[in-house]
Amino acid sequence: METEVSDVNNQPRPKIGLALGAGIARGWAHIGVLERLERAGIRPDIICGTSIGALVGGTYAAGKLEVLDHWARQMTRGRMLRYLDIGLGSGGMLGGRRLKRTLQEHLAGIDIEDLPCRFASVTTELATGHEIWLQKGNLAEAITASYAMPGIFPPVNVNGRWLVDGAMVNPVPVSVCRALGARLVIAVNLNSDTFGTNNLAAQMIDEDLKFDELLQRIRANPDEMLSPSALVMRQVFGKAEDSPSIFSVLLGTLNIVQDRLNRSRMAGDPADIDIAPRLGHVGLLEFDRAEEAIEEGRNAVERALPALADAYAILA
Repeated sequence: METEVSDVNNQPRPKIGLALGAGIARGWAHIGVLERLERAGIRPDIICGTSIGALVGGTYAAGKLEVLDHWARQMTRGRMLRYLDIGLGSGGMLGGRRLKRTLQEHLAGIDIEDLPCRFASVTTELATGHEIWLQKGNLAEAITASYAMPGIFPPVNVNGRWLVDGAMVNPVPVSVCRALGARLVIAVNLNSDTFGTNNLAAQMIDEDLKFDELLQRIRANPDEMLSPSALVMRQVFGKAEDSPSIFSVLLGTLNIVQDRLNRSRMAGDPADIDIAPRLGHVGLLEFDRAEEAIEEGRNAVERALPALADAYAILA
């Protein structure tokens, strides 16, 4: 029996904020999270997103989630590579022009202040390191700035400021939701399972493996079982036996920094409800695994619904 959350006796419900975290390809899980929350009767009043969280959150706020869902599910490795245009001289290894054009095509003419709910795209000012919340202006531009990973995509100039990926300062923007007036904050952390620990536990259950059998499998092939950076290298650039590529080093380093920063920020300013998709086995650039990530997003909400119902009842 499903747990659903709804208003009781038409009582005013608490203002709900949804903090959608960074996580590159794992971010497709946000689609499943939003779909399952909506099916449970939960529609956020405030959406704050960082990086891929800004992409999915902004698309949802604009009423275009079905379009993004379809686009993500159609993604293959070949199609993904067509979007990774070389950007030498642009401030990043990848130009991101094709991806930006696609985004502008579907979000044409939509400004953040015209959205039906409050939305903030979290970015980082390159010159100062300050955390910048984009709450006005062109939605597509704000999203592009939020996912502009340093060294990978070029920075984006917004109102005279060069902005890069918000994951550098606030990977899961719980604090932004609270600042914008949310009383109940739901956080979606895509990196709680960064190195696959939760996934390995789930694998033991799914495959009925004994611990010593699983340990033997890990020892036999540790790269495949445990290393996200090795997975990126293997799937996108082929397996490098001698040393990792520049691209995988940049992504792996950003992932480590983001994980450590997020642990610190979440400890100091925890969300009311944490939704934690188990995605450690999904590589950072495996955008072709959207269907799997979306389904795990739904499953993560399912696991969190009882706690969400309790929190909702207390605050209502």
